[in-house]
Amino acid sequence: MSQTYDVILKGGTVVNQDGRVQRDLGITNGKIVALGDLSRASAGEVVDCTGLHILPGVIDSQVHFREPGLDHKEDLETGSRAAVLGGVTTVFEMPNTIPQTTTPEALADKIRRGRHRMHCDFAFWVGGTHENVKDVPELERLPGAAGIKVFMGSSTGDLLVEDDAGVAEILKRTRRRAAFHSEDEMMLRERMNLRVEGDPSSHPVWRSPEVALTCTKRLVRIARETGARVHILHISTGEEMVFLRDHKDVATVEVLPNHLTLVAPDAYERLGTYAQMNPPIRDDSHRQRIWWGVEQGVVDVLGSDHAPHTHEEKHHAYPASHSGMPGVQTLVPIMLDHVNAGRLTLERFVDLSSHGPQRIFGMEGKGRIAAGYDADLTIVDMKRRETITNAWGASKCGWTPYDGVTVTGWPVGTYVRGRKVMWDGEITTPSQGEPARFLEALPREV
Repeated sequence: MSQTYDVILKGGTVVNQDGRVQRDLGITNGKIVALGDLSRASAGEVVDCTGLHILPGVIDSQVHFREPGLDHKEDLETGSRAAVLGGVTTVFEMPNTIPQTTTPEALADKIRRGRHRMHCDFAFWVGGTHENVKDVPELERLPGAAGIKVFMGSSTGDLLVEDDAGVAEILKRTRRRAAFHSEDEMMLRERMNLRVEGDPSSHPVWRSPEVALTCTKRLVRIARETGARVHILHISTGEEMVFLRDHKDVATVEVLPNHLTLVAPDAYERLGTYAQMNPPIRDDSHRQRIWWGVEQGVVDVLGSDHAPHTHEEKHHAYPASHSGMPGVQTLVPIMLDHVNAGRLTLERFVDLSSHGPQRIFGMEGKGRIAAGYDADLTIVDMKRRETITNAWGASKCGWTPYDGVTVTGWPVGTYVRGRKVMWDGEITTPSQGEPARFLEALPREV
């Protein structure tokens, strides 16, 4: 008797823990249920994936979708639309909105706004503050919470815990892995005079490698003292990468396509304030060391730090200009271009964008192509050559730092829990995003 599935993806090259193998993939009730030769099976829909690679759904664990309160530059619908057009199936959204996501009520409001309005699945980071420290054990285990996020250096918004005692109080109470923006706030304040009016190339002088390294060393020390696990976001310096190599027992590491791709002074000469972000784009010596961290396995996760601002906000004279760039839609094509250039393998990309988030955050049912897992899939054409343009972007901000950049490797299909939500640049299914689930936050049977 032949087996029947809801969907069969036929003839693609599946990239998972087995490496790259051409095989069919069967989906039923939103789950992967079969891998192999399904030529004798039938399905409600059969999709020819010949010549394409099928990857586990890409998880972007750092995005700013700006809703509520800053909806003029992004919202949950537009940000998630950009995500799935770029091949991203799940996002973790940041807490620096208005109001900040620091209470159960604020988290519940975001989940309500996102459910069946976002095109991808989602979780929301909860901001850790001096005020809500006693609530951390409850907050990090709420449904839809990615965990606790702490800003040790001021970036966008006013969430800030800059002192060692405050960080320690939060980490004493965490049981899940907490995420950190690691720049030393005291040094940033002392160095503000190094900012040059109208010159964004002074941004990495102000927010120097020492500012980042000092804070990361502090954070690792506090994590050891409190027995906590930390995740350090958007590493931008070679010194941090070398230091973190020796502290992988307590700290996991994220890097961004921006710090792997853009380089000073060229980025500031070409893009001006549009290249301004925190931590900043630095010179090529740092970029090479970050690639070294990828090659050596120090890096666990790729995130985009999608942080859109309007043209008007970017056009303010530095340092009044806003820091941040969009990136959720360009993460996959930029990194596939690096794969095609030989800078990393496709398997390593999958490890960083799918397996890594699943492993270090304990995601349930995501991050792998395996029977029983959600049918979250990123389907790519590794030979397709396209030029990224502002017009292609779905973000409200209307621009990308990669406008005019031609890449080889392109996302052509996005499946979320078995639903084809994007195919060949078109949204194909109404939004049905749901909160992601985490093993350490699942309800316990009594």
